[in-house]
Amino acid sequence: MIAPRKLQFAAAKKKNENYQFRQFLKIHADEEELDQQFQQLHKELFAQYDCNRCRNCCKMYHGSVPAEDIQRDAEYLQMSREDFMSLYLDVTAESGEYSTCHKPCDFLKEDGNCLLGDCKPESCKKYPHTDQPDRMGSLYSIIDFAEVCPVVYEMLERLKEIYGFRRRR
Repeated sequence: MIAPRKLQFAAAKKKNENYQFRQFLKIHADEEELDQQFQQLHKELFAQYDCNRCRNCCKMYHGSVPAEDIQRDAEYLQMSREDFMSLYLDVTAESGEYSTCHKPCDFLKEDGNCLLGDCKPESCKKYPHTDQPDRMGSLYSIIDFAEVCPVVYEMLERLKEIYGFRRRR
């Protein structure tokens, strides 16, 4: 598996190829079979990978905290809702959603764990969403995630092998 520090450069070099692969999948892949392939690769690769040694997702994105989780998260950190919000969160004007103030995520600890523990937002728990249904409809996101997550990068490379994909020049 590619080292997290080498990922962004390697994925950028493959970005055009990955877009071509996306087009190939749209024409040649069965949606249900592709979902099964992603689920299998997700299960296999994440079973072997220690995300705490990477955490590019936490380093490169703002965390997103649903409004309904704010009170619970504040209590978990033993602080008031107001203090939690002022210390950790910004509100996105257009959507009204809350995200962390900084990148890397304000909840990322030095050991790679999340300050919120089991209260970690669902979007973080499910990232990179490669075991979720309708992967065909989210191939653009998956290509973007390949620049962040070594496991997603590896998934795309393995899928190219499975489908016998060769880059078209």
